[in-house]
Amino acid sequence: MKRKFGDRANWRRITNRQFACRYVESEEFTGYLSLYTIHDLKEPLWKTYGGYTFCTADKGYSWLQYFPKDEHYVVTAMFDDEDQIVEWYIDTCRNQGITDQGVPWFDDLYLDVIVLKDGEVFLLDEDELDDALEKGHITTADYELSTRTAQYLLQTIDAHSFPYFKMSLEDRANLFENGDFKE
Repeated sequence: MKRKFGDRANWRRITNRQFACRYVESEEFTGYLSLYTIHDLKEPLWKTYGGYTFCTADKGYSWLQYFPKDEHYVVTAMFDDEDQIVEWYIDTCRNQGITDQGVPWFDDLYLDVIVLKDGEVFLLDEDELDDALEKGHITTADYELSTRTAQYLLQTIDAHSFPYFKMSLEDRANLFENGDFKE
């Protein structure tokens, strides 16, 4: 299992970045909210899902990330250099926390749900989850938690009740300016 950090300090592709994070407590969301802004990088990151190939990281792109309190998933809304949504990437996780330096982290449980801007949904890395269980990297309880969380996410998305799509579009427009939180 891999621990992932919101500031992606060890991501060598990115040569100049900005990271802003704060704890939010509201009716809509409670947890850590961060914005990772890419100012310069060695090369863009391209992904392919279901026959579509598109850029998810390039100069001027930003990733708005939600770490919802007491949940077993983390939501990343990826925006292009014109602040238009590229995709939502939802990681299942065992748990989440915060470092002494105020950087949120999560222990990745392999399964990911991807939602493209046109609404197409993909479940990824089932083979990695199976392999992790087989090799003893995760427990049966971790496996079941990841599967249960992914099914919950897929059902919520299918029922049009997953709040992070609309929330992320509004938050990106209203809470941030120049890669940092508005005062």
